[in-house]
Amino acid sequence: MNDYIATMRKIIGHETLFTVGCGMILEDDRGRILLQRRKDEDTWCLPGGIMEIGETFIETALRETEEETGLIVKNPQLFGIYSGKNCFALYPNGDKTYSVQIVFYSNEFHGILKQEGAESWEHRFFARDSLPHPLNNKQKPFIIDWKNEVKRPVIS
Repeated sequence: MNDYIATMRKIIGHETLFTVGCGMILEDDRGRILLQRRKDEDTWCLPGGIMEIGETFIETALRETEEETGLIVKNPQLFGIYSGKNCFALYPNGDKTYSVQIVFYSNEFHGILKQEGAESWEHRFFARDSLPHPLNNKQKPFIIDWKNEVKRPVIS
């Protein structure tokens, strides 16, 4: 949990906290998407996370992707902006959040893909016709948009 969220939780408890999440769709040279299997929910999702105060959207997506995967992303492009009722989350501890999600796309990256980390069990590339289950419910809309090759940028 970043400092901002921890500070706000001390003030508002479990009430709904507004956040901005930034994620990255990485596609390899075979057209497969990189997904990570999260430890907290045991679901598959994109690398990404919550924006820190003072960061830009792209800085957040690049930082989170490198922290979680070990990969350095080049030339990211906007994939989509997601909002609405699907962006509400109720966590097992009672915390509630509403998050606008800014998702980027790139097929240019380098580095050594790390597997297990603080937040994930593993990272793997998946073809459009063989996505893993279960997908993270909050991220399923953007992963399915990628699968269906929806025209970018997506604004919902």
